Amino acid sequence: MKNKSKVFEDIIHGIFLILGLITVGCVLLITVYLIVAGIPAIREIGLFKFLFGKTWASTASTPSYGILPFIMTSIYGTAGAILLGVPVGFFTAVYLAKIAPLKVKRAVETAVKLLAGIPSVVYGLVGMLVLVPFVKKLFNLSDGASLFAAIIVLAVMILPSIISVSMTALESVPKEYEDASLALGATPIETYFRVSVPAAKSGIAAAVVLGVGRAIGEAMAVMMVSGNVPNMPSLFQSVRFLTTAVASEMSYSSGLQRQALFSIALVLFLFIMLINVALNFFLKRDKEK
Repeated sequence: MKNKSKVFEDIIHGIFLILGLITVGCVLLITVYLIVAGIPAIREIGLFKFLFGKTWASTASTPSYGILPFIMTSIYGTAGAILLGVPVGFFTAVYLAKIAPLKVKRAVETAVKLLAGIPSVVYGLVGMLVLVPFVKKLFNLSDGASLFAAIIVLAVMILPSIISVSMTALESVPKEYEDASLALGATPIETYFRVSVPAAKSGIAAAVVLGVGRAIGEAMAVMMVSGNVPNMPSLFQSVRFLTTAVASEMSYSSGLQRQALFSIALVLFLFIMLINVALNFFLKRDKEK
């Protein structure tokens, strides 16, 4: 009987190992492919001109392949979405996990799940038909499709990830921690923010990482509300993100233009990797302290 159990455990262990290796292999394959496909264009254009050039005119008679406007737009757009979305998502998660009545919690959780299930193109469509005209009228602009509209849409899109993951982390905090805090005279609100939140810090950070990944990697929704024009970023001007630069031109690209689009994808991939590495580094350093 013990031998059979041991064999069964070995089989399950082998299956999990294979699945883990497949996941790692996929990441490595994507990394190698992007490097192989993206490096030739960077070599031909020049790294400095490619990363810091302010003009993108890939179809001009004398083409120019500067992606600084896309990089800065992606940074500003992601930062704006995080500044708006993280506080709202965090406080919503704390309220739902610790304070909200059961009926309210279930209703809001259902709404959050519905938000998570809505396709990005629907967010973009609603933004294009409702938000863009509203921004145009509110700020008296010639066109409401802008970085500001993209930030609002991205902030809404990252809410489900932040709320659901943060809630799970907060609900996983042992009840004994909170009971001990309350027994020492702390109020419930003090307990939630000084005990529960620090104990769930790693899970909340993971929620922020997911939000950053969703914001910086979104293409269709921001393409529909940002105007998709390769300008240097300005809050109420039409702009183009790294993701939308690839999506908008890949279908008709060829030659150096196509290679440059793969180079943009490589830059985007490196951005996401650097963000994950940086956040993991700070989390591990805090744990060691």
